[in-house]
Parts: sequence; C-alpha cells; structure tokens
Amino acid sequence: MTELKRNNQIRIALLGNPNAGKSSLFNGLTGLNQKTGNYAGVTVDRQEGKTIFVKDEQRYKFSVIDLPGIYSLFPKSNDEEIACKTLLDPQENIDTIVIVADATNLKRNLLLATQLIDLKFKTVVALSMFDEATAQDIRIDIKGLSETLGVEIVPVDSRKKIGFPKLKEAIVNARVSDSFFYDLQSGFISSAGSYRTFIENTLKPAGPEKQQEDADKLYRFNTINYMVTKFVKSPDQLSRKEITAKIDRLTTHRVFGYVILLAVLFLVFQFIFYVSESPMDWIEKVFLSLGDSVRENLPEGQINDLITNGIIPGISGVIMFVPQIAFLFLFIGFLEDSGYMARASFIMDKVMRRFGLNGKSVIPLISGTACAVPSIMATRSISNMKERLITIFILPLISCSARLPVYTLLIAVLYPDNTFFGIFNSKGLALFLLYMLGFAVTLITAFFLKRFVKTKETSFFVMELPVYRWPQAKNIGIMVYSKVKVFIQEAGKIILAISVILWFLSSHGITEQYKELEKQETALKTQIHSPQHEVALKTIETQKLEHSVIGNLGHVIEPVIKPLGFDWKIGIALITSFAAREVFVGTMATIYQSTDKENTESIREKLMNERHENGEPVYTKAVCWSLLIFYAFALQCISTIAVVKRETKSWKWVIAQLVFMSGLAYSSAFIVYQVLS
Repeated sequence: MTELKRNNQIRIALLGNPNAGKSSLFNGLTGLNQKTGNYAGVTVDRQEGKTIFVKDEQRYKFSVIDLPGIYSLFPKSNDEEIACKTLLDPQENIDTIVIVADATNLKRNLLLATQLIDLKFKTVVALSMFDEATAQDIRIDIKGLSETLGVEIVPVDSRKKIGFPKLKEAIVNARVSDSFFYDLQSGFISSAGSYRTFIENTLKPAGPEKQQEDADKLYRFNTINYMVTKFVKSPDQLSRKEITAKIDRLTTHRVFGYVILLAVLFLVFQFIFYVSESPMDWIEKVFLSLGDSVRENLPEGQINDLITNGIIPGISGVIMFVPQIAFLFLFIGFLEDSGYMARASFIMDKVMRRFGLNGKSVIPLISGTACAVPSIMATRSISNMKERLITIFILPLISCSARLPVYTLLIAVLYPDNTFFGIFNSKGLALFLLYMLGFAVTLITAFFLKRFVKTKETSFFVMELPVYRWPQAKNIGIMVYSKVKVFIQEAGKIILAISVILWFLSSHGITEQYKELEKQETALKTQIHSPQHEVALKTIETQKLEHSVIGNLGHVIEPVIKPLGFDWKIGIALITSFAAREVFVGTMATIYQSTDKENTESIREKLMNERHENGEPVYTKAVCWSLLIFYAFALQCISTIAVVKRETKSWKWVIAQLVFMSGLAYSSAFIVYQVLS
C-alpha cells in the first residue's frame, strides 16, 4: 500500500446484490469514461471506469471495476463465480471494496456485506436508493450500523449524484474492519486468512468446506436480524413496494400479463419504424450528396471510383441504421431500468418450463433482440446446465439488431408507403411478426431439444422482483451510447473492409469477356456524349460487374440458391454477410453502386427498380420474403459461433447449431418462395 499511496492510485471493486443500484453508481462515478473488456479466460463483459478525486491538494485516480451482481460469496451461477474469483485473485490488485447496499432492503443486502467485510479488504458501504428509503419513511441509524460493521457507510443518490464527494473521500480513507461476523467455536474461521481460504475452497467442485455454507449463512442471518431490528425502523404505512404490488396484479396476471407483454413489444417495433424513418432518410441523402460531390470534384480514376463506390457506400451502410439501433437499445434499457424486464421473466417461467427452459432464460432471449453474443454470456445466470445449453443453442434464432438493417431494407422494398388499418405502420407490423416468428421457433426448437439433452440436475427459478422505478435517463443514455459506439466500431470496421474488398473484386476481372468490355468502355468514353452513349455505358457497366471476379463467384453459387429465388448478386451478399449479418446491406450498396455511376438512387430504390433480362422485377414479394425468412434463421455471425464455442467448450454444439440453422434457413426460404411465386 505504500507504493499505492505514493502514486495516489486506488483500484476499486464494486460489489452488490442484483438490482441494488450498482450500475447506477458505477455510471454516476465514471460517466462516459468507461471501457468494456472480458474477464481473463472467459467471455463475460467486464466494465471498468476511471474517475478523479481531489482533496487537500492531493489528486487521486480511481480505477473502478464493476463486478457482476451476486447474493453471496457461495456462488450458484457462473456469473457469481466469476465475481468471487476476480475478487480473490491477487493479480487483480484490488485495494478497496465498495459494497452497494439497497437502503430499502438492508436485510437482504447485509448477507453479502458481512461476508465481504470478513475478507478484510479496505471497505466502504454505499447506501444506495437512500432517497427512496426516506420517501418510504425508513429510518436507518447509519452511525450505529457503521460502528457495528466497522466500516464507513455513505448514503448516496445516484440519480442526483448526492453523496458522491463524501463517498470518494470515504474510499480514500477506507479502513479494514475489526469486526468478525462468523467465528465458529472450534476456531475454524478465526482470521481473515482462514476465512478467505474457506471461501476459495467453496469455489472448488468438492470439499469439506461445502458443508459449512449453511452454518455460515445461518449464523449471519441471526446477526443480521439483530442489526436490522436495532438500527432500521420501517413504517407500517403504504410503501413503494405496496404500490408495486398493485401494479403487479395487472402486469403479472396470468392472462393480462401476456397481453401487456405482447402489446409492449408491438409498440416498440412500431415506434422504431415511425421515429427512425426520417433520420435514416436524411442520413442516406447526405451520403448520396457526398458521393455526388466527390465524384464531381475528384479526377476520374481508381481513387475516385474507390471512394464513391466503395468507401462511401460502406460507411453509409453503417451510419444509416444507427437511429434504429439506438432506439432498440433505448427501449431495452427502459424496460430493464424500470423493473419490467424482471416481470417478463416471471410471467414467462411457467410457459418456458413446458419447452425445457425456465424464467431465467427469458432475459437472455429478450436481450438477444439486441445482440446474441452478450445474451449467450448472460446464460451464466442459469444454474441448470441442460437449460443453459438449450438456451445457448436457440438464442441465435432470436432476431438481433444485426438483422435489423436487413429487415429494414427488404421491408421498405415490400411496403414502401402502406399502413395497416389506417393507423399502424405496415413496416412495423412486418418487423414485429419477424421477431415473434423468431421467438416461436426458439420455443419449438427447445421443446424437441430437451428430449436429447440429458441431465440429473434439478431446475429451480428464484428471482427478486425489484420495485418499479422511473428509468434514469443518464444510465440509459450511457448504455445506448456505448452500444451504438460498439456497433459503429466493430460492425463498421468489418462492413467498411468488406466494402473496399468488394469494390476491388467488382471493379476488376481476369476473363477475356471482362477485358473486351473494358476496351469497349474506353472507346465509348472518347466519343461525344449523347443519350445513346449513356445507355450503352450503363449496359457495359452492368456486364462488367457480371464478368468481374465477384460476379464469377456469384455465378458459381447461383445454382444452389436459385430455388430460393436468389440471383448471383444476392449470392455475393450471402457470402460476405457471414462475417456479420448487417454486411448484407453494405454489400448490396456496393454491388449496385457499381451499376449506377451517377449515384442518384438510394439502395432501396435500386432494389425496387432492378429487373431481369425479360423486364420482370427481381425483388418480388416472393424473393423479399424468402430473403427475410432466410436471414431470420441463418447463423451468419462469426462472433456468435466463437462465443458459443467458448461457453459450451465444445465444437459439437457449434457444428450442430450451424448445420441446424443453415438447414432451417434454406428449407424455410425455399418453401416461402415456392408458395408465394
């Protein structure tokens, strides 16, 4: 600690029960100064943030690690195990623990708090939701409780940042408690070192210390009951929990609960299309104008062609869908922060059990509408291995945000201006149906899969329903910002790189036909321009694309995908979008940009105007729905494949998942195309 104080750097671990306000405190302390990584050796999101505190002309640098929410140091899920192992890992160099305890439910929170205090770290307790406790007339003797625990307790209000300066000061002055809350008469646990060893041994698959867990909890609960009785006074008047209970009579009703859940999801997708349509159109027009400007002001040649037909369409394919991605995460954040997401899990538990799952599978499935990767990692909270494996297997069938650009483009081609019942947006309805189709197929798949996965584990579902709260705008804003940032940085890099590669492959050819077309194009460009010359040049451009390197590749796979209604251009997009589904849009933009040097049409208009040689439209209702169904089921995401391998620790599950979803996508698209043709 001497070196630590000399450098004024303090490494903090933030721990607390789920729904105790830990994320709000973390966001309040670090703001946007956060980064996301992985815990060593596992694929679990690791949030770290930085903050500064100045006192008496001393500048302290805080490095804050946000650990997964846990109920005790005896983990029952992989997330809890990760939190415990990280805390006990000497390489993490944890200096101080900040325990986040819900002031409205101290009895539950003190179990973890006393266990952490017994580890003999420097410790501070942040009493969260203190404003709600005050509103409920819950009176806490902070001084008496602090003296009993042997650590400083600081009331905080993360929404208004009340108590933050005092909390930072308490972290600087944090001390190791002299109190012990579990001391067996035999002296089995009589020091910090022996208690730490005790906890470490409980993390092992087997050991005699496992028998001591119940004794530890029983002893602590007796102590906690004494502390709560002495230091916490609760009123008998109507509290927020009672108000929550009244609302829950409707939201968790055995009939109306499901109606409300479907209505919420329906309105979310309606809103996504209604509100995001204008900014998306504006962004697309900006990039069209930018392409025109670059084309007119740069000399003709490879550089001009690369920027206007490769780079700009690639960037446009990323930025254009940011509004919809942002709105999707906005709604997910709102549902989580308000407490409604937990109700969705609760009411769906009974339904899920019929399909080999339980209520804990609901949160990964719903959050899978954002991204399958963190949702698969979230299955660590499912303690039953059979249910966890089934959930991992079916999760990629949920339509994620990566599919949203594909859906948006094709639905816009299908329903350019239509409304449903004169009120609802047909595009929003189609999007809602696609998402519901994904949910339905996941349940059907799980129903059959549960018969093949064998386990002797007993399944149980325990979840605390938090009180309803008005979501905190700052927390949701930070979450939306970080998710959009990741989308732009991660997906953007892939899409832009593939767009440039596609431009090169679509602008060059090695066949004699391609070389002959280049000669004809060069000869035409030396002649006086006329309407006839423009038509001839466009015809040559189309033929050049067909005989280019990428065109030849598309023709190779065309016989395989032709029964689905797909041509060689769509085949190219299917190949490139295996890197990430959203690459489909960027690929189509790049391909059709090559046939439209004037850059006057949006990608949607290009698809609507695309024709076969006989004059028939390419993107008919049958083709569009075939493509939509294909992308609804196909596992075209390298990141998902990687995380499934790491979570299941087996290629067997990855291969089975890839074969099943590819077969389902192909056969479903084939049926849809044949029926609608």
